[in-house]
Amino acid sequence: MHRQKLAAERLRWDTRRSKRWGVILAGGDGTRLLPLTRRISGDDRPKQFCALTGGETLLDQTRRRVSGMIVDRQTLFLLTQTHERFYADQLAGVAEERLLIQPYNHGTAPAIAYSLTHIDRVDPDAVVAFFPSDHHFANDNAFAAHMDLAFAQAELDPERVILLGIQADAPEVSYGWIEPGNRVAGGAVSEVRRFWEKPSRRVATQLMRGGCLWNSFVMVGRVSAFLAMIRRTLPELLTSFTGMQSSPLREIYAKIPAANFSNEVLSARPSDLTVLPARGLGWSDLGEPQRVLSAIPKLSWNLRSESILPGLEVPA
Repeated sequence: MHRQKLAAERLRWDTRRSKRWGVILAGGDGTRLLPLTRRISGDDRPKQFCALTGGETLLDQTRRRVSGMIVDRQTLFLLTQTHERFYADQLAGVAEERLLIQPYNHGTAPAIAYSLTHIDRVDPDAVVAFFPSDHHFANDNAFAAHMDLAFAQAELDPERVILLGIQADAPEVSYGWIEPGNRVAGGAVSEVRRFWEKPSRRVATQLMRGGCLWNSFVMVGRVSAFLAMIRRTLPELLTSFTGMQSSPLREIYAKIPAANFSNEVLSARPSDLTVLPARGLGWSDLGEPQRVLSAIPKLSWNLRSESILPGLEVPA
């Protein structure tokens, strides 16, 4: 009887897991960090394709992290054609249908809309997670545990998207902040009251004291929930991609404007969102050289005696 229960539970787990899809967002240009990544790699590669510690690239680390929670065949890579020389070797063994390659980088909103319309055609019942490929996590196990909670919440609440909100330990002015609302009954998530994008130091201090969270841009939800949110905010963008089968992708990108998903979708539809507070992940978006050197001690050690950037102090 005990074995039968275990087998039944494993079957239920496998069924839930089979609906999971992941999109690794690797199409950004990483311009803010180019002075540092150029110093490390000797070329202009975006940070996700850079081995900041001399070992795995950030893309490699993200791919490994995601592989523990989503099967490979349902893990897609959102890329930009102009970066091919940087990702070709790293993704040489990945099936072509898993590579979603934009002709241009037009920001996060087109990248996400492109990914969602592709998945919707293949599996309209999918639960999709988006993972930025250029972020750092010190504790992969804690991240995986929080993602399991987020996937479970997406099953319970099919009409809303779950954001992973990082518990703040500093009044960061270059991060986006999430102000949580009321706790959702029976779950580990809260409603989203509003967003604060790159606040002043004074406001960031108040947000931190008030229990607001950093926006990691890790998101989980039914593909239908994501599409409904975009349809309410950027309907013309979504229409462009739903007709993708009849128009070449390059023509679509030539016509659509650049758009930021955080500013133009998330901030506009807080009622479509919930937030899962995350602690103990050791997260950083690595958006600035000083933050990279603080988050990755090995890199700081390797470069401590060098002049990396004018005026940049390497942490001791």
